[in-house]
Formats: sequence, C-alpha cells, structure tokens
Amino acid sequence: MIDPLYEALIADFRDPFQAVRGETALIRLLFAALLGAVIGIEREIHAHAAGLRTHIMVAMAACLFTLISVEIIATEVPGAMQLQSDPLRLIEAVTAGVAFLAAGSIITSGGRITGLTTGAGMWMAGAIGLACGTGRLPLAIMATVLAVLVLWLLRHVSQWLARGRREPKE
Repeated sequence: MIDPLYEALIADFRDPFQAVRGETALIRLLFAALLGAVIGIEREIHAHAAGLRTHIMVAMAACLFTLISVEIIATEVPGAMQLQSDPLRLIEAVTAGVAFLAAGSIITSGGRITGLTTGAGMWMAGAIGLACGTGRLPLAIMATVLAVLVLWLLRHVSQWLARGRREPKE
C-alpha cells in the first residue's frame, strides 16, 4: 500500500500538468523573490556574506527550474517518446545545486566553523522557491515565517547560552 501523502505528492505533479500561464509564472517568481528577500534581509541585517540578493536569487532560481520542468512536462512533441516525469529528480537537482552554493559559504578556520546558518538559509530559500514554483504559496509562506523565527529567536537563545558559558563558575 502506497502512503496517501506520497500519492498526493505524485498527483500534484502529474494531474493534469498543464503549462503555466505567464501571469501565474510571474506571480510565483515574485513570491519566490519576496520570500527569499525576507530571509535575506535577516541575514543582511547581521552582515552575513550571503544576504538579500543571494537569497532572492536562490529562491527565484529554484522557482524558475520548477516552472521550466512544468513546461517541459506539459509540452507534447508530436512523434516523440512519451515523457516520463519524476518530481523527486527536480527536488534533488535543485537541492544539489543550492547545496553546492551553500557549501561555499562555510568557512573553517582555526577549529572554528562559520557560515553554516547562512548555508542553511540558502538551502531553505531554494526549498521555498520550489514551493513557489509548484504553486504551493501557503506552504512557502509558512516555511518563510518559521525560518525567520528560527533565525531571529534562536539567535537570541544562542547569545543567551553563550553568555552563560563565558561567566566564571564559582
């Protein structure tokens, strides 16, 4: 028996997979840019190398790759072989590309590692772009809100914990 969630995911990608109209594509790209900007602004405020523009570009690129795959699947070429689509390949390809970029933001120096959160933010921007590209705007918005909460709230928790470690013990 196949998991109902998996069946729903497959149906979302394959039923009836019509080409996305220009207006719809623009709205999805704009949402990807806007939501990527929300994460990028948080990173920019704290002077991280990958900030506003990087997160916008990652989210828009992921969205665009998704839209392109929808177009390819929806396009019928007379006399061509039946196109078999696998939505998981799209997710894997975008994830691998963003992971490559994110890895470049991670720096190891003197036993100290920096850039992990920035890399994770770029990875999240890619996932949000995928959600926008597939038209899952409510999911993309929820993920963005949660990501910013994690970045903002846990920054304060981390700083509080770090102060506790620095205070001399009696």
